[in-house]
Amino acid sequence: MTDLNLTPAAPADADLIKDTTEATFMADVVEASQTVPVIVDFWAPWCGPCKTLGPMLEDAVRAAKGAVKMVKVDVDQAQAIAGQLQIQSIPTVYAFYKGQPVDGFQGALPQSEIKAFVDRVVKAGGGEAPGDTLADAVEAAEEMLTEGAAADAAQTFAAILEEDPMNAPAYGGMVRAHIAMGELDQAEALLNGAPIEISKAPELEAAHAQLQLAHQAADAGPVAELTEKVEANPDDHQARFDLAQALYANGDAETAVDHLLELFRRDREWNDGAAKAQLFTIFEALKPNDPVVLNGRRKLSSMIFA
Repeated sequence: MTDLNLTPAAPADADLIKDTTEATFMADVVEASQTVPVIVDFWAPWCGPCKTLGPMLEDAVRAAKGAVKMVKVDVDQAQAIAGQLQIQSIPTVYAFYKGQPVDGFQGALPQSEIKAFVDRVVKAGGGEAPGDTLADAVEAAEEMLTEGAAADAAQTFAAILEEDPMNAPAYGGMVRAHIAMGELDQAEALLNGAPIEISKAPELEAAHAQLQLAHQAADAGPVAELTEKVEANPDDHQARFDLAQALYANGDAETAVDHLLELFRRDREWNDGAAKAQLFTIFEALKPNDPVVLNGRRKLSSMIFA
């Protein structure tokens, strides 16, 4: 840390980190994000975790040296913006690039995860994030998992956790690797044994949602048969729900979400709101910036508030 002389840094900070209002949000976020990613921190003066998260986020933004900017939104003073973006709890953080949300998280995070988040946002904007060996290793392990090399990914995640047992991205990745290998009991044991400090981290919540869906997948019926049942009787809600489970189990999250949205449209209260609950489980299991999540949340919100 060398730039601690606050007097000369003030003008730079004013450009890097600013408060916004409903009147200036378009200029400060949507327009500004056309050239550089903008992280938006939704907070309120009465929110305890916000007071912890905000300064750590600001430090990470300053460390990125202009590759990303930060805008702070007091939800009490900007209720219309909070409503439009469906902010349901604070702190909530979104990153925008080219006017669109590209990443985000809810709740306070440890400094290491905040740095990883800012690094991802910088990379999303085409910039170069400062080197981080463990973060690079997590990224490499994630690529292995994506390519189907779950066993290799599990070994890499395990090696990362030996160096940093509180590394939530690696811990969540380890759980997902065991899910990918069909070792659901081992995945569940890992989740149950997670260190308390990271047990509520978004990466572990996502892994838990994936485990729920994996258990469901084991009982999912054949897609073709369920499709026929739904086509024969579009109001067979159980068949449509089962079809969504089967589709997700077969890797078609987008169509699964479409069927759950259609079920919600037809009868939002069916089976104690099962369609909405299943949608939230899928949204939590996928990455926040996944188009399936962004589009699904948008469509669900339009139905809820119609």
